[in-house]
Amino acid sequence: MSVPEIREVTLVEAVNMALAWEMGQDENVVVLGEDVATNGGVFRATVGLKERFGFKRVMDTPLAENLIAGTAVGMATQGLKPVAEFQFMGFIYAGMEQIVSHAARMRNRTRGRLHCPIVYRAPFGGGIHAPEHHSESTEALFAHIPGLRVVIPSSPQRAYGLLLAAIRNPDPVVFLEPKRIYRAVTQSVPNNGEGLPLDTCFTPREGDDVTLITWGACVQETLQAATRLIEQGVSSEVIDVATVSPLDRETLLCSVAKTGRAVIVHEACRNGGVGAEIAASIAESAFLDLQAPVVRVTGYDTIMPYYRNEQAYLPQVSDIIEAVEQVIAL
Repeated sequence: MSVPEIREVTLVEAVNMALAWEMGQDENVVVLGEDVATNGGVFRATVGLKERFGFKRVMDTPLAENLIAGTAVGMATQGLKPVAEFQFMGFIYAGMEQIVSHAARMRNRTRGRLHCPIVYRAPFGGGIHAPEHHSESTEALFAHIPGLRVVIPSSPQRAYGLLLAAIRNPDPVVFLEPKRIYRAVTQSVPNNGEGLPLDTCFTPREGDDVTLITWGACVQETLQAATRLIEQGVSSEVIDVATVSPLDRETLLCSVAKTGRAVIVHEACRNGGVGAEIAASIAESAFLDLQAPVVRVTGYDTIMPYYRNEQAYLPQVSDIIEAVEQVIAL
């Protein structure tokens, strides 16, 4: 048995590794999107794939997100497994009709006769000094749609394993990649083709005093906050939600039952966010376990500001620590 190659890679390189692995194993996997072939994508996530697999499997499209989303639906219903890239999450809205009205409903509409094994990839979130359409965190829009999975990796290892699982899934997955940590974090990732489970939270840090619930890039700040809180004698359990729809409520509720306190951290605006759904679930099913109200640390209910004020919008380590201090004091 051959030993798998282990590489020290960034998150965006892990995405590339996963795509290359699955395309090498399954000839039905195809990649399409704006500039994904010849240029290798705006963030270089698909670099080298056209040269390796050819232009029939790695396809540049026109600047037309509705076309990208709809073409992927047609491909998927006819036996292919398209991985369709939107250059930024803020460009995905032109494809919402195809994603929401067709991809998400195809299995139900045909009573299981047709499936839509599509992965819609998009870089999302702020932190790279880009305009507002390039910096949005609107995962809650898709989490509200029955028939869609919404998956958000937080590290290179998560990106590799979750993307493999998303491509192999028979139903559509919106796969959102936190671009501000595309190259900020490196990990050793075995290129062995092993996927990670979808619909499951991960627990990168265990603790007893408070549960910190987060996903995507905010996992990094949350882990930093947990480390600093140890100096105050506070033991924090960090939950990486990973799949924001459907939610792994069991893991979340078990952690809150253990710690009695919960702080939810996400970059998206507060109103109607995924954090609100998690807080409601805790209130409904773990109310008697709580020793303090659930607190949310989020972005603001405003358009993402330009880069000069970007850091004021994004949750900071100090914001998370302040929220924990608040619930511990109660």
